Amino acid sequence: MPKVDVLNVSGQQVGEIELSDNVFGVKVNRHVLYEAVKNYLANQRQGTQSAKTRSEVRGGGRKPYRQKGTGRARQGSLRSPNFVGGGVVFAPKPRDYSYKLPKKVKRLAMKSALSSKVENGEIIVLEELVMDAPKTKDMVNILKNINTVKKSLIVLGEKDENVVKSARNIPGVKTTFVNNLNVYEILKYDTFVVTKDAAQKIEEVYV
Repeated sequence: MPKVDVLNVSGQQVGEIELSDNVFGVKVNRHVLYEAVKNYLANQRQGTQSAKTRSEVRGGGRKPYRQKGTGRARQGSLRSPNFVGGGVVFAPKPRDYSYKLPKKVKRLAMKSALSSKVENGEIIVLEELVMDAPKTKDMVNILKNINTVKKSLIVLGEKDENVVKSARNIPGVKTTFVNNLNVYEILKYDTFVVTKDAAQKIEEVYV
């Protein structure tokens, strides 16, 4: 079982936590991570792009010039893609890009992402993260105390408005919750900051 130091908000070690091998100690499967990230990005696409085909643009009711004798290529309509203002060949139309991954693939991707953070030493476990009032300055000091790099994902066991509001104005820092956790964000941020309570809840979900 991987062991990780547990820190307080002052950056002092107050203990250790043994993380589950089944969640934080699996062999990292890079292909599954790729599939999970591709799926996440595809599901975020709005799919609202649209362009007009030659049947939808205005004009083109008559032949632009006679068939023979001009020395130019024959043309039948100004709506042809050859002309400025003509239709688009294979024009994109609104569509749904989202698709579902198999459950086993999603679970393996999540475990691989979490394990990669432990493997690379990019996980920080906090004993707790509680704030009396929303204050960005206090959150900045906490992040400095625990020596996080610029891009950090803070994972909480349950919603805490004071923590969320304190972190939301810090560039490169995002807060999320165990039930909203996704592979893309775990890999996107350099440091995975998780409370001890949230780490235990993650294990309960994915063990």
